[in-house]
Amino acid sequence: MAVRLEKQDSIGFVVLDRPPANSYDRAFMEELGAAADEAARDDSVKAIVVRSANERFFSAGADVSVFAKSDMDTQNAFVVCANESIGKFESTPKVVIAAINGHCLGGGLEIALCCDFRIAAEGSYRIGLPEVTLGLLPGTGGTQRLPRLIGRQKALDFMLRGTTSFHRASCWIARPSAPVPTPRVRPSRSAASSSRRCRVSACGSTRA
Repeated sequence: MAVRLEKQDSIGFVVLDRPPANSYDRAFMEELGAAADEAARDDSVKAIVVRSANERFFSAGADVSVFAKSDMDTQNAFVVCANESIGKFESTPKVVIAAINGHCLGGGLEIALCCDFRIAAEGSYRIGLPEVTLGLLPGTGGTQRLPRLIGRQKALDFMLRGTTSFHRASCWIARPSAPVPTPRVRPSRSAASSSRRCRVSACGSTRA
């Protein structure tokens, strides 16, 4: 499976795991929506963390081959499915946190924007909405949620110029606060052995 739900104590971890970059297709989005539903229904889950199993990518967004190899009806259905799936993080009454540990681009950032908080690990990776460089615009809510979070002018710079920036320069998306050990964010064997640290986002919800 490209997406799975793991539970630890009272936390539900929605794990993105589609190598090499967690680029998503319709099947991925259907699994993401199912994991969000399961976490929302489970009374033992008090909060939800969306994280990546990949050390380098949170998510690179939509798999561009979906658009290159399909007709307009298929593309439209894919975009509708993606919006419905990631919107479930926004509609659940439980707190949802995006644990960003690597490149977070396009639809990957749009997933993070649906969460109540974003946590950015230290490292050399980029955050942004580069769709315009492919002749597209963000299709899963970025045009609405990003301006609410960072303001219209900065959001337009991201969306119309395809700007991406290193996470340190993107503090208005994942604003640093008190440092938190990475193992608290990614409870995996590789994370437990890592000396990296991450910083808690002070950003609020992008909900309407």
